[in-house]
Amino acid sequence: VQLAEAGGGSVQPGESLRLSCAASGSILNVIGMGWYRQAPGKERELVAMRNRGGGTNYGDAVKGRCTISRINADNTVYSKMDSMKPEDTAVYYCNARGYEHNRETYDTWGHGTQVTVAS
Repeated sequence: VQLAEAGGGSVQPGESLRLSCAASGSILNVIGMGWYRQAPGKERELVAMRNRGGGTNYGDAVKGRCTISRINADNTVYSKMDSMKPEDTAVYYCNARGYEHNRETYDTWGHGTQVTVAS
């Protein structure tokens, strides 16, 4: 299973950021898909996850500012984060979990995309 991340880059404080992640490969299903982030010197933390049943889980630092779409038929999720802050600066990683056609589980990470929030 491979993940293709898009979006990221540099934004100014107060602006919005859009990210997308598409999963491909021998995918039977996607049980959960979303984003984590890691800032320099800090542990990786949850941003937003969407599960197959439609439920969501947001990190405390982004609650109220972030929305994540449902997992569409192309195994893609889209997220939008508003009111970006300098402390949102981090490498954002897509994560997808589920089953492959051979019934093996997968828990795959993307390569990461840098997001920088600065004036």
